[in-house]
Amino acid sequence: MGDEASREVGGSRVWLAAGPLFFLAVLLFWRHDPMGVVVGLTVWMAIWWMTEAIPIPATSVLPMAILPLFAGSEFTLAKVTVHYGNWYVYLFFGGFLIAIAMEATGLHRRIALHLVRRIGTSPRRLLLGFMLATALLSMWISNTATTLMMLPIGLAVIEHLGDRPRFGTALMLGIAYAASIGGIGTLIGTPPNIAFRGQFHELFPGAPEVTFVRWMAIGLPVVAVFLPVCWMVLARGLERRAGTGREVIEAEIAQLGPMSKAERRVLVVFSLTALLWISRSPIRFGSFTVPGWSQIGFFRGVNDGVVAVFMGLVLFVLPSRRGRKILDWQTVHKKMPWGILLLFGGGFALAGAVRDSGLSAEVGRQFGFLAGAPPLIVIAACAATVTFLTEVTSNTATAQILLPLVAGIATGAAHVDPRVMMLPVTISASCAFMLPVATPPNAVVFGSGRIPMRAMVRYGFLLNLIGIVIVTLICYFLGPVVFGIHYGAGAPAWASPVG
Repeated sequence: MGDEASREVGGSRVWLAAGPLFFLAVLLFWRHDPMGVVVGLTVWMAIWWMTEAIPIPATSVLPMAILPLFAGSEFTLAKVTVHYGNWYVYLFFGGFLIAIAMEATGLHRRIALHLVRRIGTSPRRLLLGFMLATALLSMWISNTATTLMMLPIGLAVIEHLGDRPRFGTALMLGIAYAASIGGIGTLIGTPPNIAFRGQFHELFPGAPEVTFVRWMAIGLPVVAVFLPVCWMVLARGLERRAGTGREVIEAEIAQLGPMSKAERRVLVVFSLTALLWISRSPIRFGSFTVPGWSQIGFFRGVNDGVVAVFMGLVLFVLPSRRGRKILDWQTVHKKMPWGILLLFGGGFALAGAVRDSGLSAEVGRQFGFLAGAPPLIVIAACAATVTFLTEVTSNTATAQILLPLVAGIATGAAHVDPRVMMLPVTISASCAFMLPVATPPNAVVFGSGRIPMRAMVRYGFLLNLIGIVIVTLICYFLGPVVFGIHYGAGAPAWASPVG
């Protein structure tokens, strides 16, 4: 035990030193100009983010310290810190306020239990019900929080059904995998989605907006295809006949009691927020277009971040019970993932530096061999690389590092719309299923002791491969429909090589 601990500490020290040493080596032996500084900083942050040599949020503030010191006058502190106030950060902040309110009132638990009860009580149907409920909630609530909420309910059902290890393994894996898959469905479902939207507009300010509806038009099909396939893989061999799991679900619902006024108010706020996000920008149905409310009068220019923060603030005003509001700052302070907000800021700052230093364009030129490569192969390569890379690295950090680089490769070497490569990188960052360290949901359910490591690796490897195929095909065929991507037409005018 002592030897293992000392090896872990030693390994941590190696990675702790490796980041700054690589940075200094770049400056000393390659080039000390803005591009060299950004190359060194990118690798430094990648090493520390992926090995967690120091906490991930702490690594995320490196651009504020390093760029003004080493990269010259074009990277002043004022210019770097503006990225940490990007409105996409506040979109996630406001979304989390609503999610925290749902958790605080128990609304998320009520939604999940009623959905599970409606699906059915045979082992196969219970698995499906848990996966549907988990995926639905993880579109709006943190994947980790959703998994933590569903885990004890699932364990209670497993205990009630008796000695059925096959069912226990399937249910635990189903909860974890559904949380990761469901998060793909909406922009606020998982951090890589926000990272994509923010970095895309950071790198290409003149590009068409990635609206809430537009993302859902490609994210929801991934969920709609991948979730049933995942269920079929896990449900093989489970009983089809009715079981007694309904008693546990009914008991859990009974414990909740009647729906409280606070739950109703949070449900109204949540529904209004989703409606405002969906209807903010024009929605096109063939030749017919429904105008978005943000194009009308003094609402012109309002973005999704404003909606999220405003509706989140409403929850500090609405009463919960006598003398209390639905949200208070103590609850928010405890539950808010402040580190993720810093991670977003650090990623946006790095993306801006990659663009402004010319590094992205240089990376694109170095990958000239991709010129003329079939888009289907490019998409598949991106999906496969990121799927297996995020088995051992943070999915958000991986997306933050890779997105500006693949954008440069797409516009500079492959001569394609940058979304051809950025979309599969983003979606595949949520599709790692093999290892407990791959995602927090995997780690949470593995900690239950109900999942043999061999089972997670076996099912996870198969689902990784299936995920690569699903992501590749949906991005390839829906990309032109949803985003107006034209294969063979080169990069759009707004996507001139970044940098």
